[in-house]
This record gives sequence, structure tokens and C-alpha cells, in this order.
Amino acid sequence: MFSKTCEYALRAMLFVGQKSKDGNKTGIREIAEGIDSPEYFIAKILQELSRKHLIQSQKGPAGGFYLDKRGMECSLADIVKAIDGDTIFSGCGLGLKECSEKKPCPIHNSFKKIRKDMHDMLQSAKLNEFNEQLEKKLTFLKRV
Repeated sequence: MFSKTCEYALRAMLFVGQKSKDGNKTGIREIAEGIDSPEYFIAKILQELSRKHLIQSQKGPAGGFYLDKRGMECSLADIVKAIDGDTIFSGCGLGLKECSEKKPCPIHNSFKKIRKDMHDMLQSAKLNEFNEQLEKKLTFLKRV
């Protein structure tokens, strides 16, 4: 459903959000280990998220990545759009270029509801809402 890059971006943002709640900054190595991703790959993703102002970074010995108050209010949909674009919310379920209301693909009407439900769920899910679940280990960001 999401690209591998988007999956890592979502996991990284959730991880950094959890670390940021106490004002901490997190380095690339810790993020990569915490979400089970290749370090070089997550570095590129974090750069892109930083360029799009979804995550903050600070250089130096006490530096790292963190989320400010605005970043903690970021929705999962914001992250998906920043990495994969909004095609997942508007594109054809079969990947056709010509799919529309006037010229629908075979699954157009069914997929329209799925796209809307997914958009609504991701739009309403804010990063700061997941901290307690992650802290209590009710949810996870890394395969065990």
C-alpha cells in the first residue's frame, strides 16, 4: 500500500515523536536501530522530512532529530503526502491513468470508499497520540 520509503518515514516519525515528548533529540543510528531500518536509507528520508518541515534537526554534539509542538500535531496523512504524494488518496485502485467518475475501472466505486476511509483515518491520526501506546509497549515500531 505504501512505498518502503513511506513505511520507514512513518515509523521514524513515530519513533522521533516518542523520544521528543521529553525534549530529547535522537540520532540517525538510534532511529535506524529503533525502527529496524538501514541507517543510510533513514538518513535520506529524514533529510527529506526536514526539508518539508515535518521534522526538526540540530547539528552538533547535543544535536539530533526532534519534533517541535507543530511536528507532534502532524498527521500520518501529512507524512504519506510528503513522501508518496497524494496518489494513494486519489489514484485508481488498479493503477489506471484514465480511471474517473465518467470512465471508472471495475473496482472504482468500491475503492473510492476505501480511499476516503484511509485518508480520514490517517488525517485524524496525530503523532502525539501514539506515544502512550508505544511507551506501554501496546504497539511496536520494530519487528521482534
